[in-house]
Amino acid sequence: MAEWEAAMGEGPNLDERYVKGFPVSWEQFHRDSRALAWRLGEKGPFDTVVAITRGGLVPAAVVARELDIRNIETVCIASYDYGRQAEMKVIKPVSEGLLRRRGEKVLVVDDLVDTGRTAKVVREMLPGAHFATVYAKPAGVPLVDTFITEVSQDTWIYLPWDMALQFAPPLKDGGA
Repeated sequence: MAEWEAAMGEGPNLDERYVKGFPVSWEQFHRDSRALAWRLGEKGPFDTVVAITRGGLVPAAVVARELDIRNIETVCIASYDYGRQAEMKVIKPVSEGLLRRRGEKVLVVDDLVDTGRTAKVVREMLPGAHFATVYAKPAGVPLVDTFITEVSQDTWIYLPWDMALQFAPPLKDGGA
C-alpha cells in the first residue's frame, strides 16, 4: 500500500487489514460492468434493477442499459467512512412495491462485496432477488449470485470516482 500512496498521494484512512491496493480506471470499470451484464443476460429475466448507493449506481446504469431494463430503483446504505467500515445505516429502503414482491425478477447491483454486511441487509429486504457485483472478496462471495473479479480480502479497491490524476515522479526519482 505504501507504494500506491507514494504514487497517488495520501490515500483514505484504511483499516489495518488492507495491505494491498487495486486501482481501477474508468475504462476498466466500464469493461467489467459490461462483462457483468453479459454474464447476467442468461440469469433473468429481470424487470427491475436496484442499485446499492453509492457504489452500485455506475455499474447498475451500465447493466440496465445493456439488458434494456428501464425500471431502476435505489437502496441507500452507508457502511464505509473513507476506508473504515462503520455502523450499517439504511438511509433509504427500496419501494414498498418491491418489498411486497420480495425481490422476484429483481436484479440488485453493487460495485463490490467485501465482508457481506451490506449484502445481508439487502437480502433481508429482497430475499428473492439476484445479487450481482463487479468485484467480490472471499468473505462476501457466498452472499452474491454473480460477480466478475475476485480480489483478496486484504485488498482495498480504489474505484475511479475515488481517485484523481496527479503527477507521478519518474522511477529514477523514487516514483512507483
